[in-house]
Amino acid sequence: MPSSPKPALVWFRDDLRLCDQPALSAALQGGGPVLCLYVFDEESAGVRPLGGASRWWLHHSLNALSESLARIGGRLDILKGPATPLVADLAKAASCASVGWTRRYSAAEIAVDRQVKTDLADAGCSVRSFNGQLLHEPWDVQTKAGEFFKVYSPFWRAAQARPAPAGPLPSPAKIVAATWPAGAPARVTLDALDLLPTRPDWAGGLRATWHPGEAGALERLSSFLDTRAHRYASLRDRPDQPGTSGLSPHLRFGEISPRQVFHATRHAEAAGTVPGRDAEKFIAELGWREFAYHLLFHAPDLRRQNFQKKFDAFPWRTPEPHELDAWRQGRTGYPIVDAGMRELWTTGVMHNRVRMIAASFLVKDLLADWRLGEEWFWDTLCDADPANNPASWQWVAGSGADAAPYFRVFNPVLQGKKFDPEGAYVRKFVPELQRLPETWIHEPWAAPEAVLRKAGITLGQTYPAPILDHARARDRALAALATTRTDMA
Repeated sequence: MPSSPKPALVWFRDDLRLCDQPALSAALQGGGPVLCLYVFDEESAGVRPLGGASRWWLHHSLNALSESLARIGGRLDILKGPATPLVADLAKAASCASVGWTRRYSAAEIAVDRQVKTDLADAGCSVRSFNGQLLHEPWDVQTKAGEFFKVYSPFWRAAQARPAPAGPLPSPAKIVAATWPAGAPARVTLDALDLLPTRPDWAGGLRATWHPGEAGALERLSSFLDTRAHRYASLRDRPDQPGTSGLSPHLRFGEISPRQVFHATRHAEAAGTVPGRDAEKFIAELGWREFAYHLLFHAPDLRRQNFQKKFDAFPWRTPEPHELDAWRQGRTGYPIVDAGMRELWTTGVMHNRVRMIAASFLVKDLLADWRLGEEWFWDTLCDADPANNPASWQWVAGSGADAAPYFRVFNPVLQGKKFDPEGAYVRKFVPELQRLPETWIHEPWAAPEAVLRKAGITLGQTYPAPILDHARARDRALAALATTRTDMA
């Protein structure tokens, strides 16, 4: 009698989906049963623990993946602890024929994967890693001199000159779940990971806004391409308009792959649903994500170290506790900044244009080190991404690759008037200002007393007065730059 095929192990990480899942597809080609594993690892050296909003999302994403696997005969098993040696111990206990996973690009995770691969190779187990997170691998997009790109535009031109990414793989119709082997590490339940906030439960706004999981991701993409993508180029910077895709948290946890987004957009463009200009602009946003991972791979300490070392001499100031609290809580007295920070706390995301405005306020107006903002966003964003988050903060600070120059200081009043002209975004997230006419909605301190009184606003009581004068803060920021200009030349 022929022996039964040995099981294959698929190690899920930031790829919590069944469709376009190359590691899973390869495992199923072996014809044997499959172990589907997730390891909650906050103990391996250098691995950054998730922030609160990401932990909330991960719980629901894992639950969705578990349900999807169960519907086709599979099972999601969860381990907790350092991935080395847990993955290798499981693979050995199950006598796995193969182990596969989607590649990661942070230095600590790469080190973990290399050690697991070494341990499994020594045990005679076949190990394969796959690209399921990017359109192009970071080492495949290089300058003519064989170096990595430090400017987005030539990077994206080089990436687009490469062959188009392959079409997404189909979702499997059936999986045979392998038996959990004797002698393997002890499994834990999803609830045992303690990912959800309870004391207090601050996630009501997240629950009202999001549907984590692969089905939610596909729904978001389909809805966007059907209803909003045809105006993406003109509305993407308008927080008062529903012009963006809302895919960032789904991409961050791999509930949908960039290849799926790329090809669905191209199909919509070919069908005439999405104009070419809008399709190109949307795909270029995938390009920015690619660029961030390109930078992370080649500059692995991106969240701690200035990409441009000349900024190591910049005289950041330590903000007063009340200033930092005002920024975090959306009580700076600048409505567009406050609306963004309250949107973040309520929904776990913030409109990208407003992220830039709020980040500029912290870094330029308050003259605070960009790392303070990166850490706050890491804790409060559902889409807190190890590449995008630090790369974006360094872009605003001027210290990053292809960054906005430091002397570019966003004026929160002018930005609000330009991108939220009627004040709808501000009124949604700063309800104290709902009755204020649009003339004054972005600068309530300038409104006549009679207007404020009619709107039910008392500055300093019902809504804060500005915590600083932007013009003076801008001058202070430029003076700080001037003092270090010689060192930064």
